[in-house]
Amino acid sequence: MKIQVNGATAYAYTGTRAFVATQPTVVFIHGAGNDHSVWSLQSRYFAFHGWNVLALDLPDHGQSAGPLCTSVPVLAAWVAAFLDAVPVKNAVVIGHSMGSLTALELASKRADLVARLVLVGTAVPMAVGDALLDAALNNEEKARRMIVDWSYAPAGHLGNNQKVPGSWLPGNSVALMRRMAKGVLHNDLAACKAYTGGLDSAAAVNAPALLLIGQYDMMTPPKAAQGALAALRNARAETIRDAGHNMTSEAPDAVLSALWKFANAS
Repeated sequence: MKIQVNGATAYAYTGTRAFVATQPTVVFIHGAGNDHSVWSLQSRYFAFHGWNVLALDLPDHGQSAGPLCTSVPVLAAWVAAFLDAVPVKNAVVIGHSMGSLTALELASKRADLVARLVLVGTAVPMAVGDALLDAALNNEEKARRMIVDWSYAPAGHLGNNQKVPGSWLPGNSVALMRRMAKGVLHNDLAACKAYTGGLDSAAAVNAPALLLIGQYDMMTPPKAAQGALAALRNARAETIRDAGHNMTSEAPDAVLSALWKFANAS
């Protein structure tokens, strides 16, 4: 799906299915330096099982035109504008990493858009080290390698791909980040670090929330999710075992199972 948002072309993967107004809608928001493809398994499953799917490409990522959004509140406002343009109300909104902060901010500001909230690989606040920021600004390949080193559980570094045997998950992640224009990764990481109002936003959210935590996540360690878990009024957490930050590809079935159960809960 391509639509105009704020005067620019915006893209969302729909799982090849047409939007049906009478169906529930799930919105997927990717993380820093990524695009909609990180949700490949989960988005297709929802699309083929009675849901409208909007797996977004954020501005200047994937197939969406720029300009870049330079802060989490601006990202959330852009997502709100996208959903208003479709239009969509009362969606299940799922965000990973930077996308989790975007989803949280969206839920706090536009409760009409978010019926249920899922934060995958989140930390509130989200610490981003100066060494990583400096690498993202001055040596993007080094930054990509740092992120990959911290994003996978030990088995993931050895080629533990449950869906495409023989492929190398870290290599896939580096290749995806290389597709982004120069400066995108630094912009995204800086936006995550600068988002200091996350706990206040969490306290303003009334929607039921689920936090998915990677057992071996070193980008957003399990303890870093505890602040948001405590601040949210109606939230629970689930640990995805034997997975790190990139759990959507490391443990795709476990992530899908958790998302499906939560999205369809009464």
